[in-house]
Amino acid sequence: MELLPIDCFAHVLSFTSPQDVCRSSLASSFMQSMADSDAVWEKFLPFNYQHIVSRLVSPSFQCSSKKELFFFLCKPRPIDGGNKMFWIEKRRGKICYMLSARQLSITWGNSPLYWSWKPTQGSRFDEAAELRTICWLEIKGSINSGMLSPKTLYGAYLKVKITDRAYGLDSLPSEVSVEVGNHKSLGTIYIHSPCKRNGYASCHCLYKREDEEWSEIELGSFYTHSNEDVRMCLKEVKGVHLKAGLIVEGVEIRPKLLDKNLH
Repeated sequence: MELLPIDCFAHVLSFTSPQDVCRSSLASSFMQSMADSDAVWEKFLPFNYQHIVSRLVSPSFQCSSKKELFFFLCKPRPIDGGNKMFWIEKRRGKICYMLSARQLSITWGNSPLYWSWKPTQGSRFDEAAELRTICWLEIKGSINSGMLSPKTLYGAYLKVKITDRAYGLDSLPSEVSVEVGNHKSLGTIYIHSPCKRNGYASCHCLYKREDEEWSEIELGSFYTHSNEDVRMCLKEVKGVHLKAGLIVEGVEIRPKLLDKNLH
């Protein structure tokens, strides 16, 4: 194995995963030196990682190796002025994003009569949107699939909280959807405070892990195979009743197979 050229061996390791490379480093001193090499870890970094690093809110960090940079980016980092979060998941190096509420299109979101914007405890952003009262609930978001890892099944999740004063959110089911090109996934959910079950809190597609402050609503899933706009939506526009008490942090886009091991 030691007779293989370094670039050839790095190419072989690139067909594994970050997790496999870390495990292989325990086999021998040669494997450890190869598993720590920049040639290997650059394969696991996003192809445009230099551009992503330039978009970090605090780009003045120093990483001595590509491996160190990889694990630095495994923690969610604010980018684009703090309106988005970027990270890569450790097991496979897949790209993840979160769009803040400010990056979403919220119907009448700029009207203080219907929505208020303020800092919220536990949020990864400076502010979240709280629904004061409205009858027409519609929240949309979009991202280009070219920003994500190719040939990967993704899920889109609206991160929310339900306040104690909430009302009207579960009078009728809300529609959720994700649309890419000619493909559209559709579903309906009832929005109300989740109940705990088997270590998780869940109710009608509203989930909350015990170690997280925010619940999430799965909007749908999609597969990345070309540069197309991914359009995500939650809406309840059929009822004429008032609704209130929903706090929106943003939309998280992450690989579906790792729902229970996010970061």
